[in-house]
Amino acid sequence: MPVVSLEGEVADLSLVEVLGRAQELSTLACATPGEGVALIEYLLAICFASQTLPSSPEEWRVWVAEEHPLDDVTEWLTSEPADDWDLFHPERPLGQNSQLAHQLDEKGTGPAQLVLERAGDYCQFFDHHHLEHPEPLPAAAAFRALLAQHVYGLAGRARVSGKSLGATLTNLAAGRLQGRIRVVVQGRTLGDTLRLNLYPAAGGRTGHFNRSWTSKENPRRGFRTKPVGRATSGPADLHSYLGRSVLLRPVPAAPGEPVHVDRVLIGAGELLALDPERDLEDAVLYKKTLNGHRKPLWPSPTRALWREAHALYSAATQETTGLFGRLRHLRFPDDGDGPPCMLWAVGLIANKTVAATWTEGHFPYAPSQGEALCEASRRGSAIADYLARALERSAYAAWKVAYPNPKPADRAAQMARFDARREFWPAAKGPFLLLLDETARGSDVPTVLRDYAGDLRSSAADFLRHRLDALPHDSKGLLARARAEHRFRADLADAKAPAELREER
Repeated sequence: MPVVSLEGEVADLSLVEVLGRAQELSTLACATPGEGVALIEYLLAICFASQTLPSSPEEWRVWVAEEHPLDDVTEWLTSEPADDWDLFHPERPLGQNSQLAHQLDEKGTGPAQLVLERAGDYCQFFDHHHLEHPEPLPAAAAFRALLAQHVYGLAGRARVSGKSLGATLTNLAAGRLQGRIRVVVQGRTLGDTLRLNLYPAAGGRTGHFNRSWTSKENPRRGFRTKPVGRATSGPADLHSYLGRSVLLRPVPAAPGEPVHVDRVLIGAGELLALDPERDLEDAVLYKKTLNGHRKPLWPSPTRALWREAHALYSAATQETTGLFGRLRHLRFPDDGDGPPCMLWAVGLIANKTVAATWTEGHFPYAPSQGEALCEASRRGSAIADYLARALERSAYAAWKVAYPNPKPADRAAQMARFDARREFWPAAKGPFLLLLDETARGSDVPTVLRDYAGDLRSSAADFLRHRLDALPHDSKGLLARARAEHRFRADLADAKAPAELREER
């Protein structure tokens, strides 16, 4: 695993080294947010499998406050049989399904298929010549990509034959974390992060660890018919479940050289029936469905995750169970710079069966400032939304004058000429995160909100002015500019505008 020390040095450490030195490490240094989450999931699964977990919320608070050692995890992992952790074991390959071996050479492709960001559409009927790229992937990188596939894999059709194992082998279900925001509480060290995200197991049962598809801990589904999802046996099972049947082929390595992977085959994996009370510990639940049921916060292709920070803070101040229910009662020591922890939120945005981009946010959190953070994030988001709408209306005012007889098909492109929201939204993120950081440190919320609103108002006005500079300096251009600027000022002075934008005290 790639890690960052407390001094900022990057290194690659083994699982045993990572867990043994967790208190000396700052964080993981992963290529993508999804890979980082997948590795945290795996480390948590190992902790649960070794029976290293708090027995109650009260004990959890003691573990966090007193930095409970993770020595038991390291000892358990060190004592495990080497064959159980062999990535290329002929019968029980770690995290994989050896039943695919008979068609790996014929149906397998290059290792690009394993990497979510490179695989493209899974559909077996599309042209996938890019997946035949022969460049091998280092085994460590392949294993990290494998873990990401298990939890974030997209639904679709696998490029694998179902003739021998069964037709449903080709039906790829969406991964457990695909389609929702995963929240990881990050502490000041990796050890702190693991303790913050461990939790008491329901009924004291941690369940089995999924070493490979053919290990004996759990009977696996078949592929002749689509089964119903199975219930998890505990958190060790949940965090290590095999969302895909995958098999990796190693390239023979010279002595002393790292092993690489040159062929990959992917098919359907486990189907889980998640228990909302037990298996959605970190979920930020929203009341969004028509029947009133609460749905976990999901990644949006049109709304940046920082604009939903108030949902995380609301959960941290209102939930009584799960991660947020425990977190609100935690008391961190006062020493150290900055907020005691961060809420790291990660989601995968996909266009049907193609991974589009990762969305993530790091939001400071201090339980003593929970209500203040909730208010600051809610008001801060409302201020940014209102300014964006004001910019849109100003663009419309300029467009109405500049294009008096437009064709309907041309409207969007013409409006975009004057719409400053494209520049505004990326620029608003920094001031918003600064607002949260100052609030977490104990600053007065009304004061920091006024400063934040002033910064955003000034930058929005500048972006609008730069957009309007493209207008010609004739009577029509000057009128369009005047109308747009008047519309913007009127919106900010309107009684419906947030008080901070109206500069009310």
